[in-house]
Amino acid sequence: MSSWLGASVFSLGEWLIKKMPFISYIYSASKQISAAISPDQKSKAFKEVAIIRHPRIGEYVFGFITSTVILHGSSGSEELNCVYVPSNHLYIGDIFLISSNDIIKPNLSVREGIEIVISGGMSVPRILTTLDAQANEGMDIAGLQDSIATQVDGG
Repeated sequence: MSSWLGASVFSLGEWLIKKMPFISYIYSASKQISAAISPDQKSKAFKEVAIIRHPRIGEYVFGFITSTVILHGSSGSEELNCVYVPSNHLYIGDIFLISSNDIIKPNLSVREGIEIVISGGMSVPRILTTLDAQANEGMDIAGLQDSIATQVDGG
């Protein structure tokens, strides 16, 4: 009985929030992010961990592949990955559309990627390996590993 009552009150509150302009957008986005990072959810909004070059050559950031899109233009079509790059809080960040050729896919689970972001980089493994080095030809993997090792060593 009490769980039914609690669920009813929660549903009513959620319905009220969804009727408020602007607040409903914030609530919906927050709910989606919570679902994405919750270990209890069956849906996986964060598909894979990604490392991308950003903002300058020689600098890299951790991100999460969330989906793929097809961009149609005058020069043809291109499949791009949506990569969510969190800022200092996991629920705030930027979304980049990036070709899969420009993404390094480390051998990390999504949970490990989230831990790295939340810990401020303190839980980064000393050496990262890629899932498929062939797919990332042209990317400076050795330079990435050296820069991460330097950061882990405190340099």
